[in-house]
Amino acid sequence: MSEFLARECLRLSDGGTRGMVAKLRPLLVFLHVSGRVSVPVRWAVPGVANVQGRMLPRAVDRATVLALLASCDRRRVCGLRDYAIVLFLARLGLRCGEVAAIRLEDIDWRAGEILVRGKGGRRDRLPLPVDVGEAVTEYLLRRPPTEPRSVFMRMPAPAGSMTRQSVSQVVVGACRRASVPRVAAHRLRHTAATEMLRAGGSLPEIAQVLRHQRLRTTAIYTRVDHAALRTVAMPWPGGDAA
Repeated sequence: MSEFLARECLRLSDGGTRGMVAKLRPLLVFLHVSGRVSVPVRWAVPGVANVQGRMLPRAVDRATVLALLASCDRRRVCGLRDYAIVLFLARLGLRCGEVAAIRLEDIDWRAGEILVRGKGGRRDRLPLPVDVGEAVTEYLLRRPPTEPRSVFMRMPAPAGSMTRQSVSQVVVGACRRASVPRVAAHRLRHTAATEMLRAGGSLPEIAQVLRHQRLRTTAIYTRVDHAALRTVAMPWPGGDAA
């Protein structure tokens, strides 16, 4: 049992590990009650530590982001699309589902804003950075006309709107082309927050861009600003002053 859990936990996230444990324990109870195993082994399944709010956000360094962008062949429509998607993820910190949900009417070109259709039906307007707007414009001018109003479309056929999964695969493909370790798309959201913090953005401003409902969620990004943390850290007793 221990070997099985150790092996499976290596490939699962914290949430996935908790889900597996939650399913495994009732199964073991059933096997014992039904007589398939002679002793109760539910106790053999350890609990999963709750690390929510304790782990550092895993941002992607700037060199990797630039490599992902450079891997997109902007001579091709597909490359223009992928370039714009990576920019949305890394500059605005959008989730994959939010990128897939962008419609043509959501972009207010005159005001320089974009409507983000977020989780739970939430809708927020965010400023559209110039480089992101230019990337989307270049893609739309080359994109074949289609019936759906979605901005980002699948390529190649069958034509249709992209999904959360297909947006995630864009990042996977960029990692492969750039010959960098595979990066989860959500890490680009952490990258956007980290870059805003390093540029002097306040927590309320970052929370507004990321559309966090609670400021406590955004506060985890203060842990990645090591320079600022050193200014408030207390010296270790008996150690040399920094």
